[in-house]
Amino acid sequence: MCTLCAGASRRATKEDDVLSLSHDAAHAKAARNPGMSSAVPTLSSEQLLDHILTSLDDEKAEEVVTVDLRGKSEMGDYMVICSGRSSRQVTAIAQNLVDHLKQDFGRASKVEGKDTGDWVLIDTGDVIVHVFRPEVREFYQLEKMWLSPADQKGAVPV
Repeated sequence: MCTLCAGASRRATKEDDVLSLSHDAAHAKAARNPGMSSAVPTLSSEQLLDHILTSLDDEKAEEVVTVDLRGKSEMGDYMVICSGRSSRQVTAIAQNLVDHLKQDFGRASKVEGKDTGDWVLIDTGDVIVHVFRPEVREFYQLEKMWLSPADQKGAVPV
């Protein structure tokens, strides 16, 4: 029994369907790589952040800003805020990020706002990602809520 199957004595819930997809992906990846452990790779929040930033760069996300939430909030370690040029690009950036995390790490993410494509929130656990259309990002100004004035002046998009 793999480490993912070890805690299977609990009662089945609707979430089990979602979790089983991650479990199945981990087993499929292990089958393709016989020397690999069948457990889903454990990522530090910094490794997860690096993977997210790489995915956003690959998808041509614009004005990417990283906010360090450690010590400021319990919701996660980092927040990433970025923009897409259109609703279609915002949706594509978000969907591709979710797909990469699921394929590469068997990590399911919670997604909200993908249907409209104005502001998509992706909760990956340790890293919260906001993908905006530029007009919507300007309206909400999340950076101003989380960064000090000194950090805002020095905030260089990644």
